[in-house]
Amino acid sequence: MVKTALDDFNMPPCAKLLGWRLLDARPEEGWIKLGFEGKPEFCNPAGFIQGGLLSAMLDDTMGPAVLVTSEGRLYTTTVSMTVNFLASAKPGPIVAEAKVTQLGKTIAFVEGRLTAEDGTLLATATASERLLDAARVVL
Repeated sequence: MVKTALDDFNMPPCAKLLGWRLLDARPEEGWIKLGFEGKPEFCNPAGFIQGGLLSAMLDDTMGPAVLVTSEGRLYTTTVSMTVNFLASAKPGPIVAEAKVTQLGKTIAFVEGRLTAEDGTLLATATASERLLDAARVVL
């Protein structure tokens, strides 16, 4: 496994709740791959994972993609995020990938995707992320 800036960060409670774990990263390419746990507690009455939690997984993948790409110098806050839900997500492992498509001086543009364990594409997203100096905002 490649060493990333995430190795030096404490995992926040929201990431723990989602079962966040780093699977792979290519910082020089602006790409990251994470795993999440789609818990039964995340399900709606139909038995599928609620869309807001899938959105949180995407958000918690796209921000770290910028952090890894910037070698820990840049932290992000999401300015806008558009999510497209493509298939219902059942409880179980979920894989997330994100790619930084453009890293500017104050804004980053990122794309993300979620897939089920069987490879089914569950959701895609794009986000605009405001860039912040990580050393000043991360506790």
